[in-house]
Amino acid sequence: MQDRPGADRPRAESGPGAGNALGGELSAYLRQHADNPVHWRPFGDEAFAAAARRDVPVFLSIGYAACHWCHVMAQESFEDEETAAYLNAHFVPVKVDREERPDVDSVYMAATQAISGEGGWPMSVFLTPDGRAFHAGTYYPPRPMPGRPSFRQVLEAVRHAWTERRDAVEQNAESLALGLGQATSAGVVELTGPPATIDAELLSDAVRTLARSEDPAGGFGSAPKFPPSSVLEFLLRHAAVPSETAQTAADMAGRTLAAMARSALFDQLDGGFARYSVTQDWSVPHFEKMLYDNAQLLRVYVHWLRLDNLSLDPAGSAYPATEAADLAERTATWMISSLGMQSGHESVPGSADDAVQALASSLDADTVIDGEHHEGAAYLWTAAELLHLLGTDHGAAVARIMNVRAEGTVTADASPLHPGRALDAREAALWERVRPILLEARSARPQPARDDKVVAGWNGLAVAALAEAGAVLDRPEFIEAAQGIARYLERVHWRPEGETGIGTLMRVSHAGQARGIGGLLEDYAFCADGVFSLHAATGSAHWFRFAEAILKSAEAHFTADGTLVDTTAESEQVFNAQGRQHGLDPFDDATPSGAAAFAGALLSYSALTGSLSHREKAGRILSLVEPLATRAPRAAGWMLATAQAELAGPVEAAVAGPPGPQRDALHRALLQSPSPGLVIAVGTEADDDDGAVPLLHARTAGPDGAPQVYLCRNMVCERPVAAVSELMDRLAGMTG
Repeated sequence: MQDRPGADRPRAESGPGAGNALGGELSAYLRQHADNPVHWRPFGDEAFAAAARRDVPVFLSIGYAACHWCHVMAQESFEDEETAAYLNAHFVPVKVDREERPDVDSVYMAATQAISGEGGWPMSVFLTPDGRAFHAGTYYPPRPMPGRPSFRQVLEAVRHAWTERRDAVEQNAESLALGLGQATSAGVVELTGPPATIDAELLSDAVRTLARSEDPAGGFGSAPKFPPSSVLEFLLRHAAVPSETAQTAADMAGRTLAAMARSALFDQLDGGFARYSVTQDWSVPHFEKMLYDNAQLLRVYVHWLRLDNLSLDPAGSAYPATEAADLAERTATWMISSLGMQSGHESVPGSADDAVQALASSLDADTVIDGEHHEGAAYLWTAAELLHLLGTDHGAAVARIMNVRAEGTVTADASPLHPGRALDAREAALWERVRPILLEARSARPQPARDDKVVAGWNGLAVAALAEAGAVLDRPEFIEAAQGIARYLERVHWRPEGETGIGTLMRVSHAGQARGIGGLLEDYAFCADGVFSLHAATGSAHWFRFAEAILKSAEAHFTADGTLVDTTAESEQVFNAQGRQHGLDPFDDATPSGAAAFAGALLSYSALTGSLSHREKAGRILSLVEPLATRAPRAAGWMLATAQAELAGPVEAAVAGPPGPQRDALHRALLQSPSPGLVIAVGTEADDDDGAVPLLHARTAGPDGAPQVYLCRNMVCERPVAAVSELMDRLAGMTG
């Protein structure tokens, strides 16, 4: 029951540390809350020490800059003076940017789901002063709603439990921590046992399981519907290897790729994908645009092109290569122009003078107009607007083909542009004529804010995607952008340590300065994988050495005691919250599983170096495949994709001989191949003067001095081949 007005007037904390302490933070999300009357503190020992000193719980609020409902709860509750005063008096309020601290987000999300049965952001968690959770939820409204109490009611109930039933609170907190510890330690991989033997039929069974949950509208499951990026990567790799289920995998991937490309999830004007769809048919997006989504989706669209889908049975599932290539080019261009930064913090839309050095994290879901947040406002159109801008005939036609009607899907009269189907030739020609007009008009509107935080792992995903897009689409500027990002990661995020050479990869940077925690397993794995892809595209031994250094550092940080874990216990409070147990999550989330990506990087490294120990280590991680393949394939796409690469070889290709058009043609043909896990090195021992890439050792040009390719699989090499046609035939046979 709520207090009577004035009956329990809160007392603001006095003394050192009182007041909102977020003003000096660099995170865009934390800065959004720096002017709240809530006395927010950043996550850290000081905040928890204050809670212990005052003998009050910690109220932990987790979100991110592009989160629409985070903005809503901020306006309704955190900007309300009375609510803030109560919160300040009876709790120590702590704000966390989940993108900066995924270790914090992960454990408290598990706690929230265990306590409330739901998860999401904003996340609202109540903690003991040592970090253990005892009550949690997500969004709380300012007034009670059916099935959901008001935020003030929750605060009062938690305060009452803390003061009147402390023993029960402590018992609940300890029981939950122990349970989370057991769950998180269950996924830890022992790296000392025998490596897994991957059964090809198991991967086919995973495809059959996925087929049973496919939505005819594309994708899997119902609303809200997220792009299944990791699952698509598995399906595309599976389709590249002859089997009874290869065509099924290709068909599923094609249907989903086509549906997303033609939907409101994809920004039909400017490019780039939104985070997810509110509706099952992809017609109403949740409008934030995240780097990690676009990097992953760019890569799978490029891999669809590598699959050469025109050779597949097109019945009802073809997604034309021309359409996919256009979408991939627009997505890569959008990533560079809208998220690209100079010196880590300056935007470079439309600039051709300065190379991109890093990519920002996201664009907000909301647009701020006259001080009010409006979700998706920059992207919505009314039929009247289209008629006004394009004239009666063209405006009416565009409204029809882009599903903008008198009754809107997001507001009363406004909708996002999307055809929801393939356009015919006349419609496509009209759309290409009017798109620049609409884009110019949209650019004059207030635009969503950008979160300029640079996350190492997400930029690693972008390095891989842009390098491969540049190679497949013959767009060298994409490869140069990937190199600019890799140089930034090496200069800003990478910290070599002394003579041992074991460095540390920092997770986050702002304005060209790394800060905060060291990277998680996923950061190391995504960056190593990305830089290995960049090495394949450029042939630069420098990128091999950098990827090797990242991988060896990951081994030192995350496998030191013979097991693989996700984090290195950066926070004592997080460690307490999960029962003082290290853990490993084998499942994909918005990004691939760190364990699966690490296994993939280990496979690439083993192929480039001949290291059996690294291949065996990857195989031990892939022991997770068998229990996940048919039980939860939608949550284990990257593990399945990595298993497909391991099963296919991986094939090793060393392109040797003098530089020039003939070597370039052989290299380009390999980069176009869909062979899962194909590893490519280019050059000669003379080019690689310090012997960095073992795969190139003793590889020479042909007797006539012409370039040639050495193909090897499972430590067995075939005779070198010098013609592109023979190379592709041989590679197809080895992959099969």
